[in-house]
Amino acid sequence: MLAIGVQENDGTRHLRVGADELARLVRRIGAEGDRFLVAQRIPDLPDVFIQVWHADGGDYTLEHRDGSAARHFEVRTDGPEPVVAAITGWARREPGWGDGLDWQPLDLGPRPEPVPPFDLPAADLRHLEDRLRLTLAAGYTTRAELAELAEDHLVSGDHRPLSRDQAEQLADRLWLERVGEQTGWIGETDPERLTRAFAALTAAGLTAREHFACCRSCGDAEIAAAAEPDAHGYVYFHSQGTDSAAACHGLSLLYGGFDASPLTTTAIGHEVVAALTDAGLPAVWNADPSHAIEIRPLLWLRRLTG
Repeated sequence: MLAIGVQENDGTRHLRVGADELARLVRRIGAEGDRFLVAQRIPDLPDVFIQVWHADGGDYTLEHRDGSAARHFEVRTDGPEPVVAAITGWARREPGWGDGLDWQPLDLGPRPEPVPPFDLPAADLRHLEDRLRLTLAAGYTTRAELAELAEDHLVSGDHRPLSRDQAEQLADRLWLERVGEQTGWIGETDPERLTRAFAALTAAGLTAREHFACCRSCGDAEIAAAAEPDAHGYVYFHSQGTDSAAACHGLSLLYGGFDASPLTTTAIGHEVVAALTDAGLPAVWNADPSHAIEIRPLLWLRRLTG
């Protein structure tokens, strides 16, 4: 699998696609409403991407940016294969991946004005940064979502303390701070073990959802609609639970059967505990179907994708 995220024309995102799937996506584009793909690294990095645009009957326009608008290049090809080779090589970070293509600097017009400094009280800035860092620690946000949170979090009525550019600058600074931290994480982390356990439960016929809904009331109300047609039960944790895990307080898993039977719920609880144990996670549960399954102790180090 390639350590990239690929976004289609309609906004559909694919994470960690294989080389064959990437080639299929590139060869497919061209029809109205399906003319471009954008690939970003995992984790996403500001001003680093590669993208292709193509209309049926025309050339392929391939662009890549390497850290700033001043390092934005493009090239045109008359077929998809050079594009496939270039994006695949870029994704693999192969030396010389773009060699042999006639890259030209892309003129994007005048450089934008510098972003003005924040005009925030120290306490407000500290509160905002704490909120953004907790969201980053939870690990499910994207750079765009983080910037939106930065822009909106301190809004009061018509007062918007940060512009969009200021919010993006702050979000990118904290994003890169977290990316730097995760470079020191070695091996499989507890959230990755949890993802592996949820994948096993999905294969066994449960609807297993991470970071699902905002709270238990909403999750319980929405999980049936998210279920696969043949699912016999569910397990999930909501975003408040994720924040608790990111703050080192463990994680509560909610589970049950769609028939609302305590016997079914108990049986599903045992399935969940077994999957967690197989994945190497500590499950705390007293076999009471009215009690959540707790994972503790838990070291929540979830790698960003973005």
